[in-house]
Amino acid sequence: MADIRQRRRRRVIEPRERRIALPHLTLAAQVWGDDALPPLLALHGWLDNAGTYALLAPLLATRFQVIALDLPGHGHADHMAAGAQYHYVDYVRTVLAAADALGLDRYSLLGHSLGAGIASLVAAAAPSRIERLWLVEGLGPLGDDGTRTLQRFREALAQEQPRKPLRLFRSIDQAVDARQIASGLRGDLARPIVTRSLAEVDGGWRWRSDPRLTRSSATRLAESQVHALLQGIASPTTLLLAQPSTSYLPTALMQARIDSVDGIVVSHMDGGHHLHLEHPAAVATWIKAENGPAR
Repeated sequence: MADIRQRRRRRVIEPRERRIALPHLTLAAQVWGDDALPPLLALHGWLDNAGTYALLAPLLATRFQVIALDLPGHGHADHMAAGAQYHYVDYVRTVLAAADALGLDRYSLLGHSLGAGIASLVAAAAPSRIERLWLVEGLGPLGDDGTRTLQRFREALAQEQPRKPLRLFRSIDQAVDARQIASGLRGDLARPIVTRSLAEVDGGWRWRSDPRLTRSSATRLAESQVHALLQGIASPTTLLLAQPSTSYLPTALMQARIDSVDGIVVSHMDGGHHLHLEHPAAVATWIKAENGPAR
């Protein structure tokens, strides 16, 4: 009997794979929950993928149909065309196009880190389509305070150095170890992301993410522009931040952005940058608690 219950639990948490064809590329997604449930588009962080929601999404699948996208260049999604770059506005266009392709007129958004920045801008761009907005460790895109504008611009436009060959891993475990060292994310928590990030090749495994993702953008929005965009968010919005605060989300900067969003509810949770992987049950409770009537 115990074995039967365990098999049933495994079936419940297994996501369905989906391909989403757009005019310029094809995205991939993992889907949890019935088609009849309210749609929740989930957007992952930089160099992550849909696997980042492997622990959280099953806990939400009785309330929502969770559609976790692989953003362009990540996971099993196509890379951007040769000569193209990865910019926030292009991610926003891609998410809106994905929602159109999925037939979603109105939906909620969940975003982590980069995904939270993208979700913020999607909500600002199409306020009538967004039911609710949940953000984990991010609000708006990377901004520019002016101190490194010229240096960043020159570095990004300088002649590119020849690409180094992508690292070859002998096993998935070795790749998990590398991710743990690079990010500090515990190996068992990083595994769903890592396994989706790898492509099997002769002799082992290599990252399938686009190497261009590690390049700096030539320009960023000024903080004043970020604030102006965040003022366009009309949906009920909740933000979850780690404590102690993440180094690249300084308190003063985040507070100025928080002050730009009307009615935003901010919560804090002990842990690191990937709160939804470290504390999936607590994050699921946070989301369900904030699932009241939309404005």
